[in-house]
Amino acid sequence: MTPAASAPDAVSPIEAETMRRVGWRIVPFLMLCYFIAFVDRVNAGFAALQMNKDIGLTAAAFGLGGGLFYITYVIFEIPSNLAMEKVGARLWIARIMISWGIVSACMALVVGPYSFYAVRLLLGAAEAGFFPGVILYLTYWFPAAYRGRIVAIFMVAIPISSFLGSPISASLLQMDGALGFRGWQWMFVLEAVPAVVLGLVSFAVLPNSPAKATWLTAPQRDWLVARLASERAAPGKTQGHLSLWQVMTNKYVLAASRIYAGASGASQCLSLWQPQIIKSFGLSNIETGLLNSIPFGIASVLMILWGRSSDATRERRWHTAIPLFLLAASLAVAPLTGSLAPTIAILCVAVTATYIVKGPFWALATEWMSAGVAAAAIAQVNAIGNLGGFFGSYLLGVIKDATGSYALGLLPLAGLSAVGCVLALLLGRGTPREPAAGLTSAH
Repeated sequence: MTPAASAPDAVSPIEAETMRRVGWRIVPFLMLCYFIAFVDRVNAGFAALQMNKDIGLTAAAFGLGGGLFYITYVIFEIPSNLAMEKVGARLWIARIMISWGIVSACMALVVGPYSFYAVRLLLGAAEAGFFPGVILYLTYWFPAAYRGRIVAIFMVAIPISSFLGSPISASLLQMDGALGFRGWQWMFVLEAVPAVVLGLVSFAVLPNSPAKATWLTAPQRDWLVARLASERAAPGKTQGHLSLWQVMTNKYVLAASRIYAGASGASQCLSLWQPQIIKSFGLSNIETGLLNSIPFGIASVLMILWGRSSDATRERRWHTAIPLFLLAASLAVAPLTGSLAPTIAILCVAVTATYIVKGPFWALATEWMSAGVAAAAIAQVNAIGNLGGFFGSYLLGVIKDATGSYALGLLPLAGLSAVGCVLALLLGRGTPREPAAGLTSAH
């Protein structure tokens, strides 16, 4: 399987070769960058196995600090995406990665709840714009027929980051005491280094646009530039611009944000809290790391297959709604079990659902957006959607402190996902093929 496997319809030789080159040149590197981004975002979940006791964090305090990441992430996301359009993807993606690597290493310096809150806020600001920036960047390179699978392949870096990162993070905790530092401090520092290195590399390897891709032949560049231009000029996708306020208040953008909040909120919350949920059954750190990786390994495979299915059938609505239903149902039954094996099974369903929805959802959402508003709209959807990560993480901590149960803390996410499922069915039915009228141009 290649990153740019053939589109649903027969393609010309130049299209096949162009998309193959673009896929292999762009996607694997961006996946590696996102892999590191997500490791640095959620490794606090493993650090918590030692750190919370060391610096005096209650479950509610940890949930608040974990969620605060998304506050600054949301605030800076739209400005970051707009800045990327002005200065170019190469420079801006490099800037984001270097800054988040430096801040992530600073997590090793936290000494109490307030310093933990402060660094999490800084980390959110530093990383803001990376994911929506990459989604926007992919629209510069891939025609609409390819985006479902390409987004899914790119986003498989998220579950892979936890699949591989879980045992790595658990192993780094075993460095406890080396040179007088705690294991969680070593983990933060060592896992931050790759972000800085990849940031420097990205400046050299990422072209700003297909027109600047020297590794494509002239006919390939001409074909790709013409194909993307023709899609942007398609009926209903004129090149006018809406104001930022019009984009932020558009009903389709708000609805898409609400849909995404279900999947994104659960994804972020589970990535942060799942190690503690599994550890609560009396397992060692290494056992926790190995079991924590299982749901993400399953999700890594199924999200690619689900994205390919969405592209093959050119169907987005049900491919978005079904995972949200499975997510809501699995989280809703979590309080009914109190043993390890059923809990792992529930987490496998929930985690898989949070990830397989992402490719079809972003393919559906970007089909509603014209080139003139895509940067702001994508950032808005991701920003509001990620607020689910803040509320989910904080509420889970509060409910855990109040009830002693992690499972009860998952119920708000079940409700959020159920509403997203209903909205996906209603909104997808209303605009199955054409972009939303309010997002096409200024009138």
